[in-house]
Amino acid sequence: MKTFYFKLFICGLAFVMVAGVGSLSACTTMIITKGASATGSMMVSHSDDDELGDQRIIHVPSRLQSGSRDIYTELYRYPRINTHDRGEFYYTEGYPLTPVLYHLPYEEIWKLLGRKTEKSYAYFDASYGIMNEMNLMIGECTNGANFEPEANAVKAPGNPMRIFYTQELSHLALENCSNAREAIRFMGALMENYGYFSTGETLLVADENEAWVFEMCALPDDVYHSAWVAKRVKDGEYFVAANEFRIRFLEKDNPEGFMYSSMLIPGLKKIGWWDETKDGPIDWLKAVSPGEYNHPYYSLRRVWRAMDRVNPDLGLSPWVENGYTFDYPFSIKPKNKLTAQDVFSLYRDHYEGTEFDMTKGIAAGPYGDPHRFVGPYDGNQNDVSKGKTMAGAWERAISVFYQGYTYVCEVDPKKPEPVKGLVWFGPDVSYSTVFTPFYAKMSTLPTSFQTSGPQQFNNKAAWWAFNFVNNWSRLNFQLIIHADVIPTQQILESNSLEMITQMEVQVKDLSEQDAIKLITKSCIDNGNGIVERWWTLAADIVAKYSDGYINLPDGSYSSPEINLTRTVGYPAGWLNSTDYHQGPVSYDMK
Repeated sequence: MKTFYFKLFICGLAFVMVAGVGSLSACTTMIITKGASATGSMMVSHSDDDELGDQRIIHVPSRLQSGSRDIYTELYRYPRINTHDRGEFYYTEGYPLTPVLYHLPYEEIWKLLGRKTEKSYAYFDASYGIMNEMNLMIGECTNGANFEPEANAVKAPGNPMRIFYTQELSHLALENCSNAREAIRFMGALMENYGYFSTGETLLVADENEAWVFEMCALPDDVYHSAWVAKRVKDGEYFVAANEFRIRFLEKDNPEGFMYSSMLIPGLKKIGWWDETKDGPIDWLKAVSPGEYNHPYYSLRRVWRAMDRVNPDLGLSPWVENGYTFDYPFSIKPKNKLTAQDVFSLYRDHYEGTEFDMTKGIAAGPYGDPHRFVGPYDGNQNDVSKGKTMAGAWERAISVFYQGYTYVCEVDPKKPEPVKGLVWFGPDVSYSTVFTPFYAKMSTLPTSFQTSGPQQFNNKAAWWAFNFVNNWSRLNFQLIIHADVIPTQQILESNSLEMITQMEVQVKDLSEQDAIKLITKSCIDNGNGIVERWWTLAADIVAKYSDGYINLPDGSYSSPEINLTRTVGYPAGWLNSTDYHQGPVSYDMK
């Protein structure tokens, strides 16, 4: 791969960082329980639709815990945190160190945890924690909430301390916890003692045995300042959330399947968001949230689409009465048990084959492009104000142009310990990415996945390889995607599946230390090979589709007389919708 190609072609790319972009993650997140999985694996998945935020996956090593833990505020833009205390890849030379919001003594952490943890667990991290070496998994999505305060490290009348958002909550859970229940109780205790700020949030928290949906928000009160609920997903079922709280009524008498904050009930009563006499049982979604944010069906259309694909026999309707609908169950049994590859497919959806198909219609342009760019007419996507007037809206698909990355975590308890836990990580847009496997017990990750941000082009960064191809494919989307991108994607993902199948056999007779060396080297080599192949694909696409032609390389045909340049033009249906037929075809006056 010639470096100079990309130094030249980057000048033609329109990547503009707009002030405020990347301020939240408008994501889709899923749970596939063991009984819903074709392999008996527990799975948690997440697409981080963070616009042009910090897209790195970073391995945070285990470290000794003493003194205090630095707590940071909500951060997305590269570098999301710049520090010396989270491993080599969390320090980026040339950038100032990130200001610390609060120094939380480990003695206080251990008190809330209920035990002392002198050494943290190693884990994979991105905008939020992903998975630790104990195979604890986390997924995330942002939700609208009635009250979204800013961080505050100093308690004052009318302004209680609020030092936690889901980023640092997920980090602390992965550093200190080995199972889902413990992680939820610990994060809940941190919020109740030190306060929660910013948007409503959903965290999916799972281990090899249990999977939970953990939802939280801030409350406008000095004493009852934060609230959370958690509901277990039944084994054999599938769950999806997409930027709207999914837990409804409190289940007070179900400790095995439901947990909630001690602040919730007195807090809702005090601030008047719930009246037991008038409102009946507490409906979490309705009590603390405006429902969907941005526009109707921004969230619920994705929930419908995912559930309908997982089990079309349920006959769920894409149309509902309002954002507080009960039409979509909390979780469902899939028609057929799901593999990780099935989950990849769910994340690659643009409503193809439905009335909402984003590859169709004039907005898709001549080449069936499902991407719909955001403009000033769309407003703030986390606008939770009431009475908004919408001039129009695009459908919100699961695969969206501003995805930073997507991952699928899976834990298979039947496999040898070093290879039980796996993260399939796909940089950039899920539709055109390659999901690359990394074992949770690896000692590090490929450098290309842990470096660089989207504000400066870097052909040594994994994210830029996929972002480049995704943007260039829009020259002729359906042709390039189906002729070039998807065939290469399928080969690389198939090769990765074969590699991990062999790995499970190879580690059986190895010591833990040797097994970790093997899986680390194999996954790094595989990841580097995928990135290198994607840069080669990028160069091939640039040459092949230059100037709107199909420009085939020399050697494509045996006869040198054959013209290797093909015209493409536009589809007849699209031409008919333009003024092409009114163009000059004679010298006659019209």
